[in-house]
Amino acid sequence: MPFKRTDFPKDFLFGVATSSYQIEGHGFGQAGRTHWDDFAATPGNVVRAENGATACDHYHRFEEDLDLIAGAGLDCYRFSTSWARVMPDGRTPSQEGLDFYDRLTDAMLERGIKPAATLYHWELPSDLADLGGWRNRDIAKWFGDYTETIMGRIGDRMYSVAPINEPWCVSWLSHFHGHHAPGLRDIRATARAIHHILLAHGTAIQTMRSLGMDNLGGVFNMEWSTPADDSAEAIEKAALYDEIYNHCFLSGVFKGRYPERVMAGIAPHLPQGWQDDFDVITTPLDWVGVNYYTRKLIAPDPTEPWPSLKEVTGPLPKTFMDWEIYPEGLYKFLKRTAQDYTGDLPIFVTENGMAAPDVLTNGTCDDPDRIAFVEAHLAQVQRAMAEGVPVNGYYLWSLLDNYEWALGYEKRFGLVHVDFETLERTPKSSYHAIKQALGALT
Repeated sequence: MPFKRTDFPKDFLFGVATSSYQIEGHGFGQAGRTHWDDFAATPGNVVRAENGATACDHYHRFEEDLDLIAGAGLDCYRFSTSWARVMPDGRTPSQEGLDFYDRLTDAMLERGIKPAATLYHWELPSDLADLGGWRNRDIAKWFGDYTETIMGRIGDRMYSVAPINEPWCVSWLSHFHGHHAPGLRDIRATARAIHHILLAHGTAIQTMRSLGMDNLGGVFNMEWSTPADDSAEAIEKAALYDEIYNHCFLSGVFKGRYPERVMAGIAPHLPQGWQDDFDVITTPLDWVGVNYYTRKLIAPDPTEPWPSLKEVTGPLPKTFMDWEIYPEGLYKFLKRTAQDYTGDLPIFVTENGMAAPDVLTNGTCDDPDRIAFVEAHLAQVQRAMAEGVPVNGYYLWSLLDNYEWALGYEKRFGLVHVDFETLERTPKSSYHAIKQALGALT
């Protein structure tokens, strides 16, 4: 890596991110069934019908994994708590689940790692999915109760907390495109999920404030939207995609409204009384998180109903996910988020990384493309900071190769290679490069 820790401010935090269902092993510890278990058990949804029952067995191996984080010189561990582990039916606390996150938190602190929690990274308890899940307005209260239960136990030791990871994925990807659980393709369900996710977000922030907690934020995933050509139609559809993907949730949280182009499609389907919820949704935050991986080229598709657009293949180099590598998009989002929404509020890059084939050969795993990816994106972070954007940290996705949702165990994002048969961990060359960079001249 061409950078070292001293190239950044003293209080700039480097971290790594994971999520509970992707690494813990949901078959352990009496965790409840989730809609991802149901989704994976349905033919055609997930590669080889793989699920998170074992995953990386972080449930039993978390001490080893935390040693890897500390050994690399990383400051923060952005992890998620599983709603279905804390409350197997979504509403009744599990002492075993609470005890696990208690042990995990203490183990982080023992190693000098700052715990950065996310309350929801997509593993909705099946019992709540049966009641409509994110389509049901009651989920905001259920989520508030879950927040109070888990943060009442570990909240006093958290460095930071965000309620819901990537609202676009929880709503649009899962209820409109059907690619993630619950696998719906329904505009009415999507509109209601969008709104109820933000209502649950605000409810959780208010709940944590009542517990005396601070350093609370929101995490939003972003894809830079580029017109596929110079036509007016492509430019308009790229703007619509930008509002759906990038502006919709930030606008709800920071401005108390949904963008006009988005409203053109979802307004008839929003729940009754939705306008009255923005006092909760806009509950002030202490920071904002940006998850960034790629850009998309957008073209019109008049053969389809609203939003009548499609993604087309772009010319840039691509990751193993077939996502274009476009580091400048991170700079653009950091600048725009501060200018349009957050002002002086601290911004964290809460996820950034890439998938690669990452073959283990003779006990080593070289991943030079990942090293180059991190270098290029950190350069854009420094560019934004030099122009006054208050970026306070950068978290890599991910610590471990893990369960990549509908893509099963094929796509490897980790700094650490995981053999999914033996569960052996092998740090990749990117892990060693980051360790060297963060350990230099500290």
